[in-house]
Amino acid sequence: MTGDALVTKVSPRSVEDTVARFSEVLGSKGVKLFTVIDHSGEAAKVGLELRDTKVVIFGAPQAGTPVMQAVPVAALDLPLKVLIWDDEGQTRLTYTDPAALAARYGLSDGLAARLAAIDPLTDAVVAA
Repeated sequence: MTGDALVTKVSPRSVEDTVARFSEVLGSKGVKLFTVIDHSGEAAKVGLELRDTKVVIFGAPQAGTPVMQAVPVAALDLPLKVLIWDDEGQTRLTYTDPAALAARYGLSDGLAARLAAIDPLTDAVVAA
């Protein structure tokens, strides 16, 4: 499960605690938490097993709107998403590399920097 277009970081917390920490970090930075998709919870509801797997969807209109104004189809990848998942007892955060998103949509450096804010946010989440 590797790829140049993905970034993966290790969290010292459980999946649930990492999601909670992410919510706290987003709130402290004034970033909107749109939703958390609980893939494993939904799987359990229909009798299927899936490792603890959640997707956090978040963003800030002041960051994403200029990107979508310049390249409307970038809305397919916005708001930003982070997968928080259990990998045999180790919690990982995985997301699309912001440089890969910028390249996909041919963004200027200024617009690319708006997507790169995901890196310090996730760094804050995984800090001990």
